[in-house]
Amino acid sequence: MSDFWVFGYGSLMWNPGFDHTRSQQALLRGAHRSLCVYSWVHRGTEERPGLVFGLDRGGACRGMAYKVSASDRDQTIEYLRAREQVTMVYLEAWRKVTLQDGETVNALTYMVDRRHPQYAGALPLDEQLGIVLEAVGKSGRNPEYVLNTASHLGELGIRDHNVAWLASRLDETR
Repeated sequence: MSDFWVFGYGSLMWNPGFDHTRSQQALLRGAHRSLCVYSWVHRGTEERPGLVFGLDRGGACRGMAYKVSASDRDQTIEYLRAREQVTMVYLEAWRKVTLQDGETVNALTYMVDRRHPQYAGALPLDEQLGIVLEAVGKSGRNPEYVLNTASHLGELGIRDHNVAWLASRLDETR
């Protein structure tokens, strides 16, 4: 076993929840951050789904990469599967990411499964806002999730137009 990297683009950026020896901003090409997953557990329910971020195909995504030591490999992957794969809406994949220092590494990622019933696709921003405003799940209110992600992106200097638009509208409703 060897050390490995995990790529975070949503809540994993501001709440990784696992031990890591290093973290750095990273760029994943070929997928983008999208509020494209109906949340039936963490930020909503089946009766009133919320929306959470997924990595959807196309474009590029700036996020965080976390290096995990080999000794923590099994427990970290077990933790991530329990957290990210509650309903199996993501496909676990190893993708190349470019770290801020220029190094390219393989990172464990969670790509949205477009065939899964929770895949929402590219909903209009107004529709996303309406869903997010009303949803609550076992991990809390859906607006909190979007605002935390937007705040962390801002702290990192990462510009995501759609997330910024949603965050500004959510701030107006507080």
